[in-house]
Amino acid sequence: MSGIRLGIGVGVMGILLPVMLFMLLDLSSPAQFFTLSASLLLTWGVIDVLSGILERPRLKGRSPQQALKEDWERRSAE
Repeated sequence: MSGIRLGIGVGVMGILLPVMLFMLLDLSSPAQFFTLSASLLLTWGVIDVLSGILERPRLKGRSPQQALKEDWERRSAE
């Protein structure tokens, strides 16, 4: 993960989006803001890790479902 990508992700998913949702949902306590911010950052992190896995050359040109099916068939043939 590059520094620019990390900075933009933390800025958007950890600060801007939680502030916007905090105001739109009319929340009031700091604990609610930090919970919202932490959950959005965690979600972004998991999605980023999963997208990195799907970018591997082993999966290029194949859908994840097709890759799982081929791996399952290869392992059952052994």
